[in-house]
Amino acid sequence: MKKLDFSLYVITAENYHPGKTMEEVMREALYGGADIVQLRHKTAKESELLEKARLLRGLTREFGVPFIVNDYPQLAIEADADGVHVGQEDHGLREARELLGPDRIVGVSTHSLDQAMAAEDGGADYIGVGPVYPTGTKPGRPAVTLNYVRQAARHVRIPWVAIGGIHLGNAQEVLDAGATRLCAVSAIVGSEDPAAVCRSLKAMISSSVSGAGEAEIMLNGGRHRTGSMTLQQLVEEKGLTGRRIVAEADGTIVPREEWSGLRLRSGMTVELVHFVGGG
Repeated sequence: MKKLDFSLYVITAENYHPGKTMEEVMREALYGGADIVQLRHKTAKESELLEKARLLRGLTREFGVPFIVNDYPQLAIEADADGVHVGQEDHGLREARELLGPDRIVGVSTHSLDQAMAAEDGGADYIGVGPVYPTGTKPGRPAVTLNYVRQAARHVRIPWVAIGGIHLGNAQEVLDAGATRLCAVSAIVGSEDPAAVCRSLKAMISSSVSGAGEAEIMLNGGRHRTGSMTLQQLVEEKGLTGRRIVAEADGTIVPREEWSGLRLRSGMTVELVHFVGGG
């Protein structure tokens, strides 16, 4: 399995659900619509981790979703996982790809646009963008804030997922910043009803990605409500297709080849400068 088509990424964290097994919680998350699952356990012994991985491999196969192992490429192979997720350690991406080959998934955690572009250039299949907010799953790691989410939305061309401190109370602002995929950990696995939280997050993602409603932007100095989802669609809406246009979003000139990938969001400032006449 290599094709990546997901919107809600769920990671295990057994410390958040004492009294409930990992299998119980992850099954509930899958019932709620989790469409990719990662096993993450920083302190388990290798034999225990392999047992957990094999359990989740069976569970995810039952639901037909990808299964990712955090940090351990060799264990991912032994458990027949679909892939592995690595951090920013030296050579992590290259070594994981060498071990797993071209057909398995390799994901990478990133905390800046430079790291994102390096992962993309290095052959990552997807990246994590975060932590967006401070989170107990990454103690001591500064939050990257919504600024990095906006940068990823503008520049990253491989699948990426916003992660870190995301819950039902702040997920919408992450989506408004340009995310189309979310990862929640404690908000899901620490909930009394993981399936319900997953369904709510999936509904928010679906509504945002489908472009339900209109965005209110500042266009050439004036307020403008638009149903266009991307900068390219806005250019078409204004009847400027094929014209000599310079487009600027939030103070940055956007190359024409990036227009179709730049999602509009409420509060964004857009300038469309139309040049007429000769030189």
